[in-house]
Amino acid sequence: MSLKLSKAEPHGHVERKAQDSKGDKVVAGVSHTMLSLWALLVLIPLAWTLMSSFKTTSEIFASPFSLPEVWKFENYINAWETAGIGKSFFNTVIVVGFSLVIVMVLGAMCAYVLARYVFPGSKAIYTLLLAGLTFPIFLAIVPLFFILKNIGLLNTLPGLIIVYVAFALPFTVFFLFSFFKALPYEIGEAAQIDGAGEWRTFFQVMLPMAKPGLASVAIFNFLGLWNQYLIPVAINTNPKNYVLSQGIAAYAGQQGYAVDFGSLFAAAIIVVVPVMIMYILFQRQLQGSVSAGTMK
Repeated sequence: MSLKLSKAEPHGHVERKAQDSKGDKVVAGVSHTMLSLWALLVLIPLAWTLMSSFKTTSEIFASPFSLPEVWKFENYINAWETAGIGKSFFNTVIVVGFSLVIVMVLGAMCAYVLARYVFPGSKAIYTLLLAGLTFPIFLAIVPLFFILKNIGLLNTLPGLIIVYVAFALPFTVFFLFSFFKALPYEIGEAAQIDGAGEWRTFFQVMLPMAKPGLASVAIFNFLGLWNQYLIPVAINTNPKNYVLSQGIAAYAGQQGYAVDFGSLFAAAIIVVVPVMIMYILFQRQLQGSVSAGTMK
């Protein structure tokens, strides 16, 4: 004969389930409705652009909301080769890739030093970086033009990378400053007691702890640099070094009134897809970092 022992419930214990109030349900309903409408505003034009990228120009004007009668994958070939989107795509990958890596490393270093150390002029440096966020970029176009011309980097990809880094650095420092400021000082002191130097403490201890902030600012920087148009137009006028925004604008302008809208929509999809892929990848890293941080 076997006895089963069960844990006795405390006297007077009543199991209760949390119930949402009427106000919470109203707020949740309104929030979900607004988010659904916002999703439709974003997804419907994107789906229409994707569908139109497989049509001919006459078919787009004749039946803009119907499915293609014949799926013309040639539009993507024409956009990639004839329109020169392929060359612009690789230029954009090079410029944005190098700019993103440089600005993330420099921005993280600057934010870490300004947040964790107090030295003469630290507040002034941080204030000047914040002032860079308020300075309109179009006011700096003429000085940037002459500076790059004098140093021989005008109409070159390295010159565009330098400008992109300078453009994104203030926001990166401002965004990461609060992350490094909130990290416990005891962790850095413990790493130094264990024999870690300043560089090892930063790269192996502090930088991984700020991974959620790094992932977030990387998303914003990538979107801002990938879609940049004003800076390349002003300081990158060599057609061989065109980035995607310039390539699409030049392709649409060259065709005049005989625009091949199918290829133009295909070029737009080529521009959008890498942004969506990078956003999804960084979003997963961000969620994983937040989950790991809460588990610790």
